[in-house]
Amino acid sequence: MKLTKELSLLGVFSITAGAMISSGLFILPGLAYNMAGPAVILSYLLAGLLATTGMLSQAELASAMPKAGGAYFFVNRSMGPAVGTVYGLITFLALALKSAFQLVGIVTILGLFFSTNMNIVAVALALLFVGVNLLGTKKTGRLQVVLVLSILVALVVYVALGQNAIEAKHFDPLVFNGVEGIFAAAGFVFVSYGGLLKVASVSEEVKDPGRTVPLGMILALIVIGLFYVAVIFVTIGIMDGPTLATSLSPISDAAFAALGMPGKIALSIVGLMAISSAANAAVLGASRYPLALARDKLIPSVFGRINRRYKTPHVAILVTGIIMIVSLFLDVKVIVKAASSVLILTYIFSCLALIIMRESRLQNYRPSFVSPLYPWIQIVGIMGFIFLLYQIGPEALAVSAMLIMGGLFVYFFYGRERSESQYALLHLIERITARELADQRLEEELKEIIRERDEIVADRFDQIIENAVVLDVEECVGVDDFFRLVADRLTDRLHMTCDDLMDSLLAREEDSSTALTPSLAIPHVIIDGEHNFDILLARSRPGVHFSKDASHVHAMFFLIGTRDERNFHLQALSSIAQIVMDPDFEQRWMAAKNESGLRDVVLLGQRRRS
Repeated sequence: MKLTKELSLLGVFSITAGAMISSGLFILPGLAYNMAGPAVILSYLLAGLLATTGMLSQAELASAMPKAGGAYFFVNRSMGPAVGTVYGLITFLALALKSAFQLVGIVTILGLFFSTNMNIVAVALALLFVGVNLLGTKKTGRLQVVLVLSILVALVVYVALGQNAIEAKHFDPLVFNGVEGIFAAAGFVFVSYGGLLKVASVSEEVKDPGRTVPLGMILALIVIGLFYVAVIFVTIGIMDGPTLATSLSPISDAAFAALGMPGKIALSIVGLMAISSAANAAVLGASRYPLALARDKLIPSVFGRINRRYKTPHVAILVTGIIMIVSLFLDVKVIVKAASSVLILTYIFSCLALIIMRESRLQNYRPSFVSPLYPWIQIVGIMGFIFLLYQIGPEALAVSAMLIMGGLFVYFFYGRERSESQYALLHLIERITARELADQRLEEELKEIIRERDEIVADRFDQIIENAVVLDVEECVGVDDFFRLVADRLTDRLHMTCDDLMDSLLAREEDSSTALTPSLAIPHVIIDGEHNFDILLARSRPGVHFSKDASHVHAMFFLIGTRDERNFHLQALSSIAQIVMDPDFEQRWMAAKNESGLRDVVLLGQRRRS
């Protein structure tokens, strides 16, 4: 059963922004301030710049392959099921841990006003968010829009009013622990940018994902990055260092210092809304990873079940909720470091996945959004992420290593014998070694993804091309001999003799050349009979000599049909004309590996469908 496409650009922005502007802003600044001092603002900027490299990679991958599981799907299809299993499971756990951290943030704020058992409250909230996600993505997206827009308006008011209470002395000294402290804090707060991952995991449920997902991610990163800097700057300016360094609710405490109890109550409510939106988005994003793993047979199929009524992966959502509740009883710093380190790993994998997909030169890898400055952005990102991992400390590295080992254990003892997916790394190795290692399965899968992404509904032309004869001639052949090859392949399909078809093709060519450009020809003839029409696709790498002006024709479309098919004959000519007008058509045609690749160039060409 397929997931439904219900999320718009506003929904994508809200899910991404809501997942970012949460505990990373309302809980972490105090803890991070203790590591870097007022220069923690630079730590957030540095983490955001590095997140940009991973985000651009994910935006391109998501625009090419908008499937549930997001970055897991990209990694699996680029580096193989072993790496994909590790990535999918560690990302799932990282997002579940981040969800638990959001709940800790909620109960911390509630603890400022109530003295009830906060563990019970946290568990109840976990069940609430699980329930919301079970009811459907559209309801989740609507809730995110309301929460995020309300939060952003409130934070604008906080920054505007809080400026009057800023004291310059609170920024002296600017740095506590040198440059090393700034980098350590950047690694620590990197979890704040984990929300960028979430929307990629639900891209299968987004309307027009090729455009909407990248645009939503970019807008969210820019907007929320600016809010991070502005809000933290005001908060540092309001609060003295020792108080801020020990605060687990810094924004609420700063609002109290600047605006009194009404300000504290208002910003506490905003904090609750922000963290609630993040927890809600975290459940949404995390639950799609087990779904994608189950689809690829890397974990039991039960995790891939979709509720018939609400069209949501209910088993995966319930498992996410259970892990959240268990994680509530871990130390907060352990949760943050583990989540940040694993999220950094996921960004490294995303950059590597993009490099492999590009360098494998898969014909049907066609992203709607292309990451700029490739591959330098990805290389800088990978190096920066590795440095941040080192700065976080040995605890985070140990947790990451344990999770990686756990993922490999699951793959080798369950998924290895069941997985059937192909991956781009084989195509890259094949390209380097000139050895046949990969088949067409990945190209076929990417073709179906493009059809789903672009909502392509096959018409009669598509159906004919799917079953068309394809000639791929490597040796140099004259036009008469080439027509003979065509006639030999089509006579049985058209119920006529080879000589008759040959004569028709030659007569049409003598009447006027069917070569439209120096590299393209569309021979088309009318034959006797009724209800008969066929197309043959042909490529000649050395080129066929059609005329003086078209001596090296590489692409040929043979259209042959009866008089009663004249209207469709014209439609087919129009479809081919639209396809070959693509500036990349000739490059794709000549780069196609085989007959199936040539067929895909036509099937995925841009044209109006009837």
